[in-house]
Amino acid sequence: MFSSRTAWDLAPNRYTEALEAHKRAGRELFDLTSSNPTTIGLAYREEELLRSFVHREALTYQPAARGLPSARETVAAYYAEKGSCLSADDFVLTTSTSEAYSFVFGLLCDPGDSILVPVPSYPLFDFLADLNDVKLVPYELVYDHGWQIELESLRTAARVSQAEGGRCRAVLVVHPNNPTGSYIKPFELNELNRICATYDLAIIADEVFLDFSLVEKPPLSFTANTDALTFSLSGVSKISALPQMKVAWLVTTGPDKLKKEALARLEVIADTYLSMSAPSQLALSRMLAERHTVQPQLMQRIRTNLTALDEQLATQDLCHRLDVEGGWYAVLRVPILGPDEELVISLLRETGVLLQPGHFFNFPADGYLVASLITPADQFAQGVRKTLQFIGAR
Repeated sequence: MFSSRTAWDLAPNRYTEALEAHKRAGRELFDLTSSNPTTIGLAYREEELLRSFVHREALTYQPAARGLPSARETVAAYYAEKGSCLSADDFVLTTSTSEAYSFVFGLLCDPGDSILVPVPSYPLFDFLADLNDVKLVPYELVYDHGWQIELESLRTAARVSQAEGGRCRAVLVVHPNNPTGSYIKPFELNELNRICATYDLAIIADEVFLDFSLVEKPPLSFTANTDALTFSLSGVSKISALPQMKVAWLVTTGPDKLKKEALARLEVIADTYLSMSAPSQLALSRMLAERHTVQPQLMQRIRTNLTALDEQLATQDLCHRLDVEGGWYAVLRVPILGPDEELVISLLRETGVLLQPGHFFNFPADGYLVASLITPADQFAQGVRKTLQFIGAR
């Protein structure tokens, strides 16, 4: 009765079962996996945000496929501050970056076509690909004094995908990557553009964590890239820590002819759904302005937790963290004491600390744990201390 694209294993995994049992028992939890910014104690300009949704214009239906011009101009102004000169016509507003992915996959891919994706990275891509009948082909990120694209792996993935008779349509990059926190370097972008020219590929750039940079010189947005057809995705979920508002966008840049055709086709896709609500579009200016309130709080939290993590790591020799350039997460390299899932389940049961195992993000081997740097500082410090004590005693 059901489609094969939704034939997922829906049984709870052992990690989820262990967490639910821990909660039912009423035991103390040190949750170092926090990803919901609305539950970690940030101070928002609440009354201003709420008032921004009260617009008489919202009572009149204006079916704008790409989004209301005023809303798109607001997002274009945000990118102008980053050095990208964009027109409101370059944008399509969506309710989420997941929807934006679906738009781009539908634009570029026929059933069975492939997209090149980085590993390790965010597991949501698997579900989005399944729902759009797209095949994901991995290319490697490697760690050598910092994360970088294994460019030969990327070239091989593109070449093999084409040679096997299928059609490879795009390279997906996450800038900075989740969870490694690594940005695409200028030399990597140059090579990406060359590979795209060789194999007739587009670039899909997920930039939801772009603003959360820990490097001295913040990297450029992919919206400045015009050498290859490029689709850049972001939204207020991370930029303004407002995931519940469901406002995102898709920016198209690249060679003029390809860009023009892509935008024309995207307009038809967007017109088919007309998903963005008028109140959200009319409030977008205020929502984007909220970044000036919440981003300093988040960056302070991230830096505080990184300092606490490094101070505790300096007291032992078994574990260390990998370099992070941006985003909300830190990757810990730990001794391989068995499968990472077994380690985090034992850690939860015996200490109450919750971390994510590396295999959730398709790390190539065991020995990786992922911690959220936006966790409240006291909880984070206690969780790290308990984790290092637990690993040191094994």
